[in-house]
Amino acid sequence: MTIRLVLADDHALILDGLEQLVHLAGDFEVVERCVSGDEALRAVGRHLPDVLVLDIRMPGLNGLEVLRELQRQGLETRVVILTAAIGEEELIEAMRLGVRGVVLKEMAPRLLVQCLRKVYAGEQWIERQSVRAALEKVMRREAGGREAASQLTPREIELVRMVADGLRNREIAERLGITEGTVKAHLHNIYKKLQLETRVAVRRYAEEKGLL
Repeated sequence: MTIRLVLADDHALILDGLEQLVHLAGDFEVVERCVSGDEALRAVGRHLPDVLVLDIRMPGLNGLEVLRELQRQGLETRVVILTAAIGEEELIEAMRLGVRGVVLKEMAPRLLVQCLRKVYAGEQWIERQSVRAALEKVMRREAGGREAASQLTPREIELVRMVADGLRNREIAERLGITEGTVKAHLHNIYKKLQLETRVAVRRYAEEKGLL
């Protein structure tokens, strides 16, 4: 039994490592390596592999777009997502689009091999850690958003995001259609409410509360 794979990741080192890993496992054949979502889609159509190993964040078509197109074309290749991180929304969408496996790149290589074999056999493999990490991130973001909303007005939260993005007062004023003096007044209130003193501290606050 040989499991035919297409590997898709935009980093050559990742592809090299994946190919070596499955070669050592002995029961896999890599029929094509791809560095973009478009290449991955064409490769699946050309080879009809058993499993596509796909990164979520790819040049051209991203992973979710590839999944949508595979579904639209009725291609039945099973898909395993291998990614550095995945958000809850992405995870839910990937599952809706028929992904059979999700593995984080930080997990042990042997788990990916196990995942590929199980997915090939018709089972599903969703790493609990990937799900937990996604859910924890969303929970932190929601809790941080609620905390920020209890301290700041919607306009002040908007300013915090802009400051965190590196915009200066003049740029913020232009975007919001207000004067620089009004921006300064808002920032004074934000600093006072949050007990912060610098724009760097505001950015750190935005990151901690998931406002970016």
